[in-house]
Amino acid sequence: MEVDKKRFKKMFPHLAKEMEVKEHGVAITSVRSDAQTAEKVSSEKFVGYMPDVIDFIRRCDNGRQAKEVINYLKKRGEINREYAQRLRKQLNEKGVRSFGPKKEDDYYLKLSDTKKQT
Repeated sequence: MEVDKKRFKKMFPHLAKEMEVKEHGVAITSVRSDAQTAEKVSSEKFVGYMPDVIDFIRRCDNGRQAKEVINYLKKRGEINREYAQRLRKQLNEKGVRSFGPKKEDDYYLKLSDTKKQT
């Protein structure tokens, strides 16, 4: 079914606006006709991936939790003093969501599932 641009905008004004802005677009980098190959590639996406301090902060609900993460990683020597200070400054001035949207439980599994659908 073909719909011209004007009619589409009239029928779905918000969707048309989102499509024009391309703010929430999803890039399709490949298409696989073999399901087994596609499954293997997408499941290996995060193998060996080590989350960094920002990944952990993005799982926090508030600034107190984020400070605990920063202090813990600094104490363990995973981040240095200067980087910890910069993170705390950003946290104090801009808040925990300035590091990015909250990563919910199963974030990477959901991300892999989204990639499988493309």
